[in-house]
Amino acid sequence: MLGHVLEALTGSGLAASAGLNAYIPLLTMGLLARYSDLIELPSGWSWLSNGWVLTILALLLAVEFFADKIPVVDSVNDVVQTVVRPTAGGLAFGAGSSAETVTVSDPGQFFSSNQWVPVVVGMLIALGVHGIKAAARPVINAGTAGVGAPVASTAEDATSVFMSLIAIVLPFLVLFFLVAIVLAFVWLLRRRRGRKRERQAARAAGFRV
Repeated sequence: MLGHVLEALTGSGLAASAGLNAYIPLLTMGLLARYSDLIELPSGWSWLSNGWVLTILALLLAVEFFADKIPVVDSVNDVVQTVVRPTAGGLAFGAGSSAETVTVSDPGQFFSSNQWVPVVVGMLIALGVHGIKAAARPVINAGTAGVGAPVASTAEDATSVFMSLIAIVLPFLVLFFLVAIVLAFVWLLRRRRGRKRERQAARAAGFRV
C-alpha cells in the first residue's frame, strides 16, 4: 500500500513538473534510468532512456528554455504548450507511477487493470499547473515591463528540475510542492481580481473627471 502511495506521489510530482516545463521531467527520468540506479523504467517506458529520444528531448528543451524567457514570445509559447505539457505530464505520470525507484523496492502493477488512468491523471495535473503558469506570466510581464519574464522562467525551470529529482528520490516531499501550487493559484486569483478592481477604479475616476 505504501509503495503505491509513494509511486503515485512520484507520478504526481513528475506531472506537475511537466506543467512548468514539458521536457525536464522526461529528460530527467531518461537520463537517470540510463546512467544511474535511481530509477528503473518499466519495459513499456524504456524508450525514454533511448539515446535518440534523449537527444530530441534535449533539443526541444533548449528551444523551450530560450523561448520562455522572451516577453510576448513566452505567452505564444504557452499557447503552443497547452497541448505539449499535459501530454508530457501524462507520459511522466504513467512512467513514474509504475517505475521502480530507490524509494520503493516492489511497486507492483499500479492501476494494472486500468493502464490509461495514470496517463489521464498526469495530463490533468500538468494542465492545471500549466494553466497557473500561463495565467501568471502576463501578470508578471505587465507588472515588471517584461523584465520579470526571464527571472520567472528561470525559477520555473529550476523548480521543475528540483521537483523531478525530489519526485524520484523523496516522493513524500511532493506534497509540499502540491500545496505550494495551490497557494500560487490562490495568489494568482487575488492578484487578477486586484488588477481588475484597479482598472475599474481608474475608469470610474476618468468618468468623474
